[in-house]
This record gives sequence, structure tokens and C-alpha cells, in this order.
Amino acid sequence: MIVTVTLNPSLDRTVQVDRLERGAVLRTSAPVLQPGGKGVNLTRALSRNGIESIAVLPVGGPEGAELSALLDTAGVTTRLVPVNGRTRSNLTIAEPDGTVTKLNEPGSALSPGDYSVLATVLAGLVSARDWVVFSGSIPPECSAAQLVELMTSVTDLGASLAVDTSGDALTASISARPRVIKPNRAELAEAVGRELDSISDVIVAAEELRALGVERVLVSLGADGAVLVSEHGAIVGESTVLEWRSTVGAGDCFLAGFLSKFSADESDEDAALFEALAWGAAAVSLPGTSVPGPGDIAHTNVHLVWQPDLDRPLVAT
Repeated sequence: MIVTVTLNPSLDRTVQVDRLERGAVLRTSAPVLQPGGKGVNLTRALSRNGIESIAVLPVGGPEGAELSALLDTAGVTTRLVPVNGRTRSNLTIAEPDGTVTKLNEPGSALSPGDYSVLATVLAGLVSARDWVVFSGSIPPECSAAQLVELMTSVTDLGASLAVDTSGDALTASISARPRVIKPNRAELAEAVGRELDSISDVIVAAEELRALGVERVLVSLGADGAVLVSEHGAIVGESTVLEWRSTVGAGDCFLAGFLSKFSADESDEDAALFEALAWGAAAVSLPGTSVPGPGDIAHTNVHLVWQPDLDRPLVAT
């Protein structure tokens, strides 16, 4: 089973505009409300493709109640931890050419008691055969010690840890010795403190994080594909997207695709990266924060690059 932990979930509202103009009064499409948060998206994607996953998340206030109702309607299995704060509400503004503008609230701080309850919930769910994914931003005032303590509470049970976060949270999580981390190019560059201009740069940076105790570094590169770096070396893959509609949640679906294969068979990293690229490509072809189902995922537009041009400049982000 794959358990996701979203410490800072959201109620996501997506609207379409013809063109975003600063300072203008714009008419939008009818809003689409969807449950948000990276771990929530990951569980939604896994569940839609028949893979057992449970989303663990704190919820509070009317937004939390609406988020809970949406997850229930979508048939997503959850373990909800009621908290006193208010679940944040995020706004996504999408344009016809695929440009997406996101306005994300910071969320509410969790109390020490909230973290204790989350640890108790995880202890009741997780076994040594499971994967636990900590994903997304962390709540305000969450310390590195609190984050790492919660992560090690599951690794102490023998579960495999995967992390998809950024900034100080990503750096702190390395001390919990995750088996997989999934930064994008900008997040990896921030972690190593320099720009990454080529595939070669990405591989070198990933190896630096591996040297700190990370088993595998799975890097999503948008239009440049993805790189997986492990003890077996580096694998580079690419995918073709015919119509870019929304990149929101695509990285979550990318990681979900990887774990859908890797959690079942760790011996075939090629297949896991291939699946990750297929799920990610399907996600960006869908509107808003929609997640792909089996009918959306095409494998014919994905290929692994056996002799990549390591010095080719990456597309600017």
C-alpha cells in the first residue's frame, strides 16, 4: 500500500480566463472545485488507476469540510485529522494556451498535539511493506525537527519513505534517509545552491544528494523529460505532449506513476521511470488538477534515451 501524507492540504478552485491581465476586471468560467495538496493528488491518481492508497491529512474549518466531502465523493480513501486551524483555499487561473497562474494561501499552523495525532494515525496504518510519501509544502511554523520526527516515525516501522517537497523542508528531510526524493529542476538547483543548465548538471547534483543518504533522486524536468539517478547510474526519459492544458498536479501524477511500478517491482527502474513519464504526460493534457485514469495514459509517446546528449542545454523555466 502507498500512504500519502499532506501536511498542508487545500481546497483548489480553478477558473478559465481568455487572457490574464493585471489590474483588469475579467470574466471567468464557472469554477471547478477539487481537492488539493500534492499527497492528495498522488492518492487520487493512484486510486483512479486501481492502486491501493490512503491519504492522511489534517482538515479544519468550512474549507476542510468541503475538501472532505469532495474526497468522499471521489471515492478517495482518507484518514482525516481534525485540527483547529482552517484548511487553506488556493486559486488556479488557467488560460487557453496552457499558461497557469496559481495563488496559494500559506495554510494554518499545526499544534504539537496535531503532529502527535498524525504520528498515531500513521502508526496504525503503516507496515514494513508499505511506502509512505510526504508531499507538498509544510504548514507555517513547522520545524525541521517536527518534520523529521514524523518521517522517522514511519521509517522506524520499516516502511519506505518518499519525499516530494522543496526548500528547507527538502533539505531537512534528507536526514530521515528517504529512499526516493522527487525534486523538479528548480527545487534540485535550490538544494545544491547553483543553476542546473544541462542533463549532466542535473545528474551531478542528484549524486550530491545521494551522497548525503538519499537512495534515489527522481528529477522531473518538464519539457526536457526526467532523470532517475540511483546506485545503478542515471536513466533519462522523455515524453511527447500533444496539448498542454494544465501542469498543476502533473508532478504528483509523475511520482504516482513511478511508485505504481517501483513499489511492486524494485528491480525494474526503467519501467518505473517509463510509467512516471506516461502518467505525467497524461496529467498535463487534462484541465485543472484532474488526474489521469487508465484511458488517459498513453505509453506510445514515451521513450527512454539510452545515449542522451548530457550537455544539451535544458529548456529555460
